[in-house]
Amino acid sequence: MIARVVKTIQRPIYWFLLQTTRDDAWQRYKCNVPLHVYGAGSRRKFDWYLDGSIDTGFMELSEITHWLTGCTYVSDDELFNERDVWQHPITFERIRKGDCEDFSLWVWRKLVEQEFETEFVAGWMVEPGEIYSGHTWVVFQEQETKYLFDPVATDPCRMIRQLSEVSSWYVPQVSIDQDLTQYVYGGYYKQLRPNWES
Repeated sequence: MIARVVKTIQRPIYWFLLQTTRDDAWQRYKCNVPLHVYGAGSRRKFDWYLDGSIDTGFMELSEITHWLTGCTYVSDDELFNERDVWQHPITFERIRKGDCEDFSLWVWRKLVEQEFETEFVAGWMVEPGEIYSGHTWVVFQEQETKYLFDPVATDPCRMIRQLSEVSSWYVPQVSIDQDLTQYVYGGYYKQLRPNWES
C-alpha cells in the first residue's frame, strides 16, 4: 500500500523533471524503470545478465573492440525467429551473433566486471536525415572522461568515442549502471514529446 502511494507521488515529479529538461536529452534522473521500457526483449532483471562465468576473462578496451569485430550483427527475426530476444552475455560470447542489445549487454557486463563506472543505455540513434532508430549502447567513464561505446560500429576506431563528441547523434531514454541503479533521461521525454503535444 505504501509503495503504491510513493509511486503515485513520484510519477508526476518525474514527468515534471523530464518536461523541464526538454532541451537536454542527456540529463538523467534516478528512477525505477519497468523492464519493458528498455525494449520488448527485456524480460529479465538485469542482475541475470551478470550471472555465470564468461570465458574471455580480463580484456583491455582495445582487445574488447578487436574481439567484437569477429562478431556478426544478426536480427532477432533471423537468429531466433522472434521479434526481440535479449541473449545472456554467455550465449552471445559463444555464438558471437546478435543485435545491438546483445552486443551492448556483453560490453556492459565486461566493463562491470572490470570495475568501470558504466551504464547500459537504451534509446535512439539519430541517422542522416534526422531518422530515429531504436538502439542500445554503453557509456563508461575512464578517469574524468566519459565515453560512448557503440559495439556494433564496424570500425573498431569508431566504437569508443568521447561522449562530448557524439552525444548529439544519440538520444538516451533509460539506463542501468554497474550497481544496478536505473535512470531515465531527458531523451525519453524529447522522443515522445511530439505525441504528447499533438
